[in-house]
Amino acid sequence: MTSKNEITLLPDQKVDELHIPGLKIIQSKNSFMYGIDAILLSDFAKVKCNEEVVELGTGTGIIPILIVAKTKVKKITAFEIQKESADMAKNSVALNNMSDRIEVVNESLESIEKILSPQSVNVVISNPPYMKKSGAVENSSEKIAIARHEIKCTLQSVIKAAAYVLKPNGRFYMIHKPERLSEIINAGIKYNLEVKRLRFVVPEKGKNPTMVLVEYVKCAASGMTVESELVVYKDKGVYSEEVEKIYGR
Repeated sequence: MTSKNEITLLPDQKVDELHIPGLKIIQSKNSFMYGIDAILLSDFAKVKCNEEVVELGTGTGIIPILIVAKTKVKKITAFEIQKESADMAKNSVALNNMSDRIEVVNESLESIEKILSPQSVNVVISNPPYMKKSGAVENSSEKIAIARHEIKCTLQSVIKAAAYVLKPNGRFYMIHKPERLSEIINAGIKYNLEVKRLRFVVPEKGKNPTMVLVEYVKCAASGMTVESELVVYKDKGVYSEEVEKIYGR
């Protein structure tokens, strides 16, 4: 196990304090850094004691670190295709003394069938790239472009991987863009994942949603619950009471 003393930061990397006291994460200004969507997803995902979890696209490891801090999850296997992000995630896990419960795997989603058995975990979580790949240059930084655009994985490939590894009645939690909701539902049906719970995220009350939280259940009957919208800001730059609670303030 890597100890804190063995972690060496690259020149572009830094250690940031998380909102949960005592937790830290390593990030790079040249790579994608986590946002509020990861915080909201980690709260929306209901992980029970001693469950086994897979995360598809962990970035620098924010979601598994938050889940381990709040639950007695048995193990989280976190996939990340970008080596630099995977290395930062591994170091962040070690920095928080969570290496016994979080394993970061630097592999593509296509490799999941070679690494994990089918129908072997209770929960899958993913904060995937939201935007489809276009012919134009997606971002000046390739690392950030891969995190934001479907260059290395697609919505379909994420849902397919989740369906492969989930046990019957297992849950898949995802955050995505509302404008892709029809794809989210239809791709789930294709892979025997039924959307059971939806929650739209709005920047302010009365505004259109900018994100949607989704819970699928494998092999479930049809029928979903649409929960009340989650309002991020009550005033300009001031979080709502619910978001403050999610942050533990």
